[in-house]
Amino acid sequence: MLRLRLLTWDVKDTLLRLRQPVGLSYAAEAQAHGLQIEPEALSQSFHEAYRAQSRRFPNYGRAEGLSSKQWWVDVVKQTFRLTGVHEDTMLSLIAENLYRDFCSARNWELLPGASETLSWCQQRGLRMGVVSNFDNRLESILAQCDLRHHFHFVLTSEAAGVAKPDPKIFKTALRLGGVLPEQAAHIGDDYSRDYRAAREVGMHSFLLHDPGQSTQPEVPPGHILPTLSHLLAVIEKG
Repeated sequence: MLRLRLLTWDVKDTLLRLRQPVGLSYAAEAQAHGLQIEPEALSQSFHEAYRAQSRRFPNYGRAEGLSSKQWWVDVVKQTFRLTGVHEDTMLSLIAENLYRDFCSARNWELLPGASETLSWCQQRGLRMGVVSNFDNRLESILAQCDLRHHFHFVLTSEAAGVAKPDPKIFKTALRLGGVLPEQAAHIGDDYSRDYRAAREVGMHSFLLHDPGQSTQPEVPPGHILPTLSHLLAVIEKG
């Protein structure tokens, strides 16, 4: 059995996921303003705008003095501009509404087994924290989804000033948890940002991964979680 004192968790697509694709949410907001835009077009435009903004202003533009809200508002506006919408007043209203809506639990749902697994970990006395490439809305989202009470701390990349896979964010988490690296494990769905990055600072880590999909060959089968509910057996076996 692993001698763990701290578990750190990724959030998006590990504990929570969007209830529907971004394109559908954006299309519904557009329709509320009398605009008919195909969800597929908005989805494609969103990914293009998001990638460009991430390259220009990494980690929500924190180092450049942007707020994460302004960062996201700009992404939303550019998403709609790419589909041919250019009216500034409408763009501002749409962007404000979507920024607010994505802070609401109605846009998020728990992955299967998330609540039960977190409760199990808490009952066994494990301290838990969040390490997520997310903006400062995460505290509110976790609270609205009734998950915040499980965590000793919530560390976002915006607050930390660095994003996974930078080792500094994991070292900050270890300091907040008051443990040594070998006493901690990180759970996430991304090989490089979660699994490998945590191991590079000396932590244990587990990769949430559908066994039907290919993964990196260097991830031992015992480190892969087909579902969150497999964590109990993995920790006790380890």
